[in-house]
Amino acid sequence: MFVLYETPGGYALFKLTDEKKLLSSSLEDLMALENNNASTEYFQLKAFDKFKDTDEALTSAASLVQGKLCKPLKKFLKKNIPKGESLAIAETKLASAIQEKLGLQCVVDSQVQQLFRLIRNDADVLLDDYVDNQKSMILGLAHSLSRYKLKFSTEKVDTMIIQSIGLLDDLDKEINTYSMRLREWYGWHFPELGKIVSDNTIYARIVYRMGIRTNAKNTQLGDIVGDQEEKELKEAAEVSMGTELSDEDVSNIRELCEQVITLAEYRSTLYEYLKNRMAAIAPNLTAMVGELVGARLISHAGSLMNLAKYPASTVQILGAEKALFRALKTKSATPKYGLIFHASLVGQAAPKYKGKISRALASKTALSIRADALNEGELDNSLGLENRAKIEARLRQLESRQSFAISGRGRTSGGDFKVYQPPRTPASGYQTVTDTVIMTSSKPTDPILEEIPSKEGTEDGINENAQVDKEENEMDPQSSHKKKEKKKRKRDSVDNEKHKEKKKKHKEHKKE
Repeated sequence: MFVLYETPGGYALFKLTDEKKLLSSSLEDLMALENNNASTEYFQLKAFDKFKDTDEALTSAASLVQGKLCKPLKKFLKKNIPKGESLAIAETKLASAIQEKLGLQCVVDSQVQQLFRLIRNDADVLLDDYVDNQKSMILGLAHSLSRYKLKFSTEKVDTMIIQSIGLLDDLDKEINTYSMRLREWYGWHFPELGKIVSDNTIYARIVYRMGIRTNAKNTQLGDIVGDQEEKELKEAAEVSMGTELSDEDVSNIRELCEQVITLAEYRSTLYEYLKNRMAAIAPNLTAMVGELVGARLISHAGSLMNLAKYPASTVQILGAEKALFRALKTKSATPKYGLIFHASLVGQAAPKYKGKISRALASKTALSIRADALNEGELDNSLGLENRAKIEARLRQLESRQSFAISGRGRTSGGDFKVYQPPRTPASGYQTVTDTVIMTSSKPTDPILEEIPSKEGTEDGINENAQVDKEENEMDPQSSHKKKEKKKRKRDSVDNEKHKEKKKKHKEHKKE
């Protein structure tokens, strides 16, 4: 078995003198050999390929870090390793590349790692004749490799996007602050101008060129505003009731106008730079949500690769973390969107559909981000445009409320969804045919009023009344309670009348 060992000075190829003993030894035995510095007895230097200069060493080291087989190493292995021999490799990716391109049997396991520890421990003794001053070579190669990684870092472009969008937001704040100060300051002199001109940059250009309002009549403003606005401005300047300004005041106001104009021009230049960067680095993401929203998503995640690791649900609420944790704490509804709310597709949707569109947009945006971050070939925005067309179709479907084929059994066409309403039938008159009549005994309809006078206060009268109530309860049990109360009131009224008659007869008898 041969062992490939990489050094800052070149490639070293060792041959195991006692292969069976080393490979059959346990890790404790190999660690004991490391402590005794006995690796020189088991390793024999077969060949050494020295690097010509620092550039070659850097190129070889970069290839090894990426797990690629460079041409000098390929020639070195072909030349010095006979067919049928196995090769011990420290890196798994490099071992697979060598096995694929050269057909050599590569070994990568814990025993091999311990062999490399033995070689590394006695590298000064094993390579004493070939490499001088290894420490300085290691330090120099480490510095060169660090510069190489920094120069060709894929995250460096992400850093430019993050810094650009941050500066763009800062410029917007500064321009708004300066513009509001300019409007308030110059508004004391010409208050009508703020109502005529709404754009801050145009307002600053007019004030910078015109100065005081009395110069408006002789100032050409056609290249800044339209003819109608220019006419209104000049008419308002003639009748304005603002305060007067001195020459020093006008000078300071013009300096402020110059600052606003300069910042606005730099802001437009920076936006073009950011637009080009986003089109080159993340074209699919740009096609889905636009340059500004895409740059803010990358800035919030830290890099494009970090953003590609997020699921669609995280992309949907990215930027609304405070609202999310507040909702989880209070057990209320969680937010439906974060930074993605500012995308044009979400803005086009009706308020009741914004949540659905943001969820669909986040899922397709996550796919576009991964295509931009993980694609090794040439980048284009075909996937982003395709996904955007799907979201636009979904938006139209929600607005029209038309069903479409979602699966093989889905409906291909249909109208609006309607709520079911039962059919209404016209109200008919009262049907006397449906009434039922319960046959009773042939007694008078009101036996109480006729029988109580003849059987007043007797036991037979009470029993007969009870029997009548019982028969009525059996006839109509539902209304028995009401009828009982009615009969009781009638009996009470009859008793009261009889009691009054008794009293009257008693008084007449006493008089007699």
